[in-house]
Amino acid sequence: MKYSCLHTHTSFCDGSGMPEDYCRAAYEKGFAALGFSAHAPLPVNSGLKTDWHMSGQRLDEYLAAVRAAAGKWRGKLPVFAGLEADFISGVAKPSDWDFDASALDFLIGSVHYASATRCVDSPPEEFALLVNEDFSGDTFAMVDTYWSNVERMIESGGFDILGHADLVKKNNRGGLYFSENDTRYTKWLPRIAAAAAAAGIVAEVNTGALNRGYTDEPYPSLALLTLFCKAGVPVTINADAHRPEHLGGFYEDAHRLCLEAGYREFRLFQGRRDGKAQWGKEKF
Repeated sequence: MKYSCLHTHTSFCDGSGMPEDYCRAAYEKGFAALGFSAHAPLPVNSGLKTDWHMSGQRLDEYLAAVRAAAGKWRGKLPVFAGLEADFISGVAKPSDWDFDASALDFLIGSVHYASATRCVDSPPEEFALLVNEDFSGDTFAMVDTYWSNVERMIESGGFDILGHADLVKKNNRGGLYFSENDTRYTKWLPRIAAAAAAAGIVAEVNTGALNRGYTDEPYPSLALLTLFCKAGVPVTINADAHRPEHLGGFYEDAHRLCLEAGYREFRLFQGRRDGKAQWGKEKF
């Protein structure tokens, strides 16, 4: 089985280690490719400040470091430069952030924010504030806002990979806040699958929350992944690595989930040509 990872965070944002550390780990694990996806610098006019987005002042340094690693590992490990950009309602979508997308090999589109200032993947105490303060305790109002943002992001386009589609479940281990079988939740899943199919994007099967002990399964759930498969949405497997040792972590779980959902092949990134991401097909 060929392995790769395009969802990789270094010390340029909220990860640990530099690109070279990840390249060495990926090569030792026999990876077919490695891509870096720092959290894109927040738009200058957003008014938001976080400790996990890369500073805009470091973007050129980041791209130079990734390109230098690509040169060093040429012929041994294909290395690609990307970013993970948020859809933030009323602020920005991945396609119009403050960076030159032409300098990238790929772009991951993700939704973290369910309100103007709080994220669904925040620490548990912050997530509780999101539900209780920003949504007055109405969990499904928060769920609706999250999924609406995912749908709107997909429809807005401008990115290549759909990041951790059901991130909203991160703090819901054991159904702490809502049931994923509730129709108020499941009604969104066919809509997201249809939007992703229409957009022609690749959805990632993301093992990051498993790597860090937050969930018992990858993103997305079997229910959503099955709908992706039926809709013809291709998938790629990513570790959402924040440390070099995360690379390849829980990929066996991701493979099993894909097979259970009906997939018999996945995508491996091969670079960008004529402004379009190029993918190869690999059998499970």
